[in-house]
Amino acid sequence: MSVRIGLVGKPNVGKSTFFSASTLAQVDIANYPFCTIDPNVGVAFVEARQPCPCKDLRQRLEAEGRMEPVSPDDPRQGSLCEPRTGSCIGHRRRVPVAMVDVAGLVPGASEGKGRGNAFLADLANCDVLIQVVDAAGTTDLEGQFQGTGASLSEAQSGLKAEIEFLQHELDAWIGHLLTDGWNRGVRRVQAEGERGLLSYIHEKLSGLGANPHLVATGYQSFKNTVEAGPQPWEWDATILHRLGASMRAVLFPVAYAANKWDIAPEGSIPTSGNTPLHPCMADVELALKRADLAGLIRYEPGSSMFDVPNAEQLTEAQAKALRHMAERMESLKGTGLAPLMDHVLFSMLDRMVVYPVQDESRWVDGDGRVLPDAFVVPQQTQAKPLAYLVHSDLGDGFIRGVDGRTKRVVGAEHELNDGDVLKIHAKA
Repeated sequence: MSVRIGLVGKPNVGKSTFFSASTLAQVDIANYPFCTIDPNVGVAFVEARQPCPCKDLRQRLEAEGRMEPVSPDDPRQGSLCEPRTGSCIGHRRRVPVAMVDVAGLVPGASEGKGRGNAFLADLANCDVLIQVVDAAGTTDLEGQFQGTGASLSEAQSGLKAEIEFLQHELDAWIGHLLTDGWNRGVRRVQAEGERGLLSYIHEKLSGLGANPHLVATGYQSFKNTVEAGPQPWEWDATILHRLGASMRAVLFPVAYAANKWDIAPEGSIPTSGNTPLHPCMADVELALKRADLAGLIRYEPGSSMFDVPNAEQLTEAQAKALRHMAERMESLKGTGLAPLMDHVLFSMLDRMVVYPVQDESRWVDGDGRVLPDAFVVPQQTQAKPLAYLVHSDLGDGFIRGVDGRTKRVVGAEHELNDGDVLKIHAKA
């Protein structure tokens, strides 16, 4: 999987519940700090923004008289594809992303408090972070449970403190990495100028996923916020911390999940500004998915409602719980998790979904499976780099591609679009 999302935040805000609701993995969920010690890793599935190409394939087959229209009782609502991973119902294709639930961070982690840098190191390979915050103000900054009923001002100040402490810990962590060996970096700056400084930063932060482009972007942002002053060899810890903050912004973009939205004071969650929060209810999402697996309801993640096909068979307690969840979903038009994951994958990370096949006419692989693979790739990905993602031999031997819809031959530098189907021709 090409995308890795890290779940972060202080203890006891619902991270493990969010993780379980997204991945349906079995993890410890408890009301005390450090319930999660080692990071849980699972797979979450996000709905592609474009309909699965199997919709176009069905329409073509129906128009040619080679397939009957969708029957009302079709459990897959017309989908023809055979996903190797994920699912597709009603031409809504769900694609996999890796998700890491990191043990709760506490203030001072960058200096060794709690599990210290072990927490931070778990984030090193993540492309983006989701910070789960306590919108209801039920916990203090250490993650200790304080009870419900926080006032509006208490909830707002708590959210602000949570967001700022995580930023500070990440900034300090990266700042420490830059400071370690700074004398060597200074010598490189004196010998090579700004190019030497960028090379030093890249070297120190390469383990966090830094590349020359990200380093240059972060450094330019740093220069825009620092007035002309001392030379790099005169920088103190404060300036290096600010450099770390600029690098953190490009290395670890953060989305904010305002969990426990349904019990938060009205007006406590801003939806605009520098740090917009996405309201969500992870416990409701998890309960709905488990009820769906048990056959009690029919629930499609991202929907604003669910069906109860056999209401008469429910116990009184089950019926009451489902009514309560339906009421909680009504004002938010769902649980909030699906829109947040869509935002993270397709807006923040600017990804799209493409479908490589071995037959450009039938859209199947070598075993005859229809559209089995859906690759999550950066926007503007070209045909040859996609070939490498499928298999290194296809990239090495790339000859040409064929657009599955238009049957047009495309070259190595052809830029793909969201939802494209591509046949790759390569030397044997």
